[in-house]
Amino acid sequence: MKGLIIRNAYYDAEQLNYQISSIARELKNLGVEVDVMKNGYDVYVGENSELVSKLKQYDFCVYLDKDKYLGLMIEKLGIPIFNSPSSIEICDDKMLTYLALLGSNVKVPKTISAPLCFTKGATVSADSVDEIIDALSLPLIAKKSFSSLGKGVFLINTKQELIDFINQNPFEPKIYQQFILSSYGRDVRIICIGKKFYSAMERYSETDFRSNSALGGNARKIIPPKQFIEVAEKVANVLNLDYMGIDLLYGDGGEPVVCEVNSNAFFSAMDKVAEVNVAKEYAKYIIKAVNKQ
Repeated sequence: MKGLIIRNAYYDAEQLNYQISSIARELKNLGVEVDVMKNGYDVYVGENSELVSKLKQYDFCVYLDKDKYLGLMIEKLGIPIFNSPSSIEICDDKMLTYLALLGSNVKVPKTISAPLCFTKGATVSADSVDEIIDALSLPLIAKKSFSSLGKGVFLINTKQELIDFINQNPFEPKIYQQFILSSYGRDVRIICIGKKFYSAMERYSETDFRSNSALGGNARKIIPPKQFIEVAEKVANVLNLDYMGIDLLYGDGGEPVVCEVNSNAFFSAMDKVAEVNVAKEYAKYIIKAVNKQ
């Protein structure tokens, strides 16, 4: 069996390199030949509307990128891909994630999608800002729809801060959310593999409303309440994710509130804090899934 790991062509970080090397190692330990490639020009659409590719020799692909186009082409080649491009696309866009969860009966923050702006020099009206504040109250959360590691998430305390955020990011898709005060600076990160709970840790920060380790947050191993596990597994099934990292906030009554879902969640911190081997479990799942096809 021969597997392919695709990584982003430009992004290079310690956490990603750990993820790639760990998955490659565990697949090799299971007897799989593994190649790691950067997203490039190995597949394209030919002049007769056919896919031209150098990748047909692979039995599966672990897709550690967010480029939906290459992912779709690999999928159309008939190569099993983990995760699917459609699931990656949904998780990459925060508003698409919430829309996909409609009707699933999981608790989420009240969320407003910002109208897209295509006009240079346009500014937000005071009336539209008042509508957001009336619906969500202050403080509220502003998020760039395409962001990760907590870097595109902002706590908005005043009307002027909201106006400034909108006018400083006119062309970026963004959402506004109810601030869950009961979960200030803490959340639960759960990893599911094969749509089943695998491991968890509680993340917390003493200095920031965000708990991300990339922003200096800390973490500890926990056994989450049953309700948290049930919500995580439900989301993994609804979004059809082979592998998933989900961040759950603590609601007013301690209930889980879905914050974000990550289809390619880094797991170096989880390995260390929860004393697990995420890559080993994921590799075992991938081989089992491929052999079933």
